[in-house]
Amino acid sequence: MRSGTDARPGGALLTQEVLPRGVIVLLGTAGLVVVVAGMRGVADLIGPVFLALMLTVTVSPITAWLRGHGAPAWLAILAMIFTVYLILFALGAALAVSVAQLIDLMPQYATQFADLRDGLVQSLSGLGISTAQLQNVVSGADPSAVVSLIEGLLGSLVGTLSSALFLLATLLFMCLDAVSFPARLHATMEERPQVVEAFRSFAQGTRRYLWVSTVFGLIVAVIDTLALWALGVPLPLLWGLLSFITNYIPNIGFVVGLVPPALLGLLQGGPELMLAVIALYCVINFVIQSVIQPKIVGNAVGLTATVSFLSLIFWAWVLGGLGALLAIPLTLLAKGMLIDIDPATRWVNVLLSSEKPHSSDPARSTS
Repeated sequence: MRSGTDARPGGALLTQEVLPRGVIVLLGTAGLVVVVAGMRGVADLIGPVFLALMLTVTVSPITAWLRGHGAPAWLAILAMIFTVYLILFALGAALAVSVAQLIDLMPQYATQFADLRDGLVQSLSGLGISTAQLQNVVSGADPSAVVSLIEGLLGSLVGTLSSALFLLATLLFMCLDAVSFPARLHATMEERPQVVEAFRSFAQGTRRYLWVSTVFGLIVAVIDTLALWALGVPLPLLWGLLSFITNYIPNIGFVVGLVPPALLGLLQGGPELMLAVIALYCVINFVIQSVIQPKIVGNAVGLTATVSFLSLIFWAWVLGGLGALLAIPLTLLAKGMLIDIDPATRWVNVLLSSEKPHSSDPARSTS
């Protein structure tokens, strides 16, 4: 960073460096730490705002298409609000109904759960571990405890009703502003072209990522639902829906979606069925979600697999589960605001991008 000029005889200007570059880097890092700490402190507030922003950006082409075909502004706004609310309410209703079915189903496996618990105690006692100690450890493991855990999770969801209302209100106002936002961006193009380009790059990358993840999520959900139904695992629609939602978690989403159906398969058909479910997810979900999809997503948004994985860890640490779901869009937003907005820092994109750099020096490229 250089600032200030010193006039010299003959009209020459000498640029003076106010601070050493190392000090500037340290100050920037310290400021970043303060910002991240603040984000963690208000994660419950900014998490829904980020989610509303991502949903608004994703469905904003609807308003552009309607306005381009001569539709009035109020119709474009209503179409956008209806689409976003429909997506949220459909996913929420399907998840609530499925979890309610799971709560009703769990007591039916009391006998199987007790047999598995006793078998585990006998197996471990053969290794020299005290049976009394094992009984104390597993005494609380029964279907009623699982039901209590699920009910507790539902209670926490009910406790976030205020956050849900805040999300819906934020979405409403963002949708209202989305109709006129492109015109406002165009008005600032002459004075701040880098800022406009950064916003457009973020919006395009976010839409590409969410559309690609949605398509792959639907493919995985349909395959998992049909395969689990064929294997006889209860509630295949719930686990298919879970696979669809966890598909938005980069790299490790299939592991999160694997655990519940594998455990239910253990209760339903024993270790054989559980191993079959694990093998199914490893073959289908791992190949699609952890091998094929990251390559396509990386090409679509310009991020390497390593950057995608680290962004998952970072944003999950900052914002929790919602940060894991929005890790890639949030990384694109941070990249746009910190890197793309400044021509002096755009060289960092070469290090973050999954595409091979193209050399501008023919002699160097042939050497």
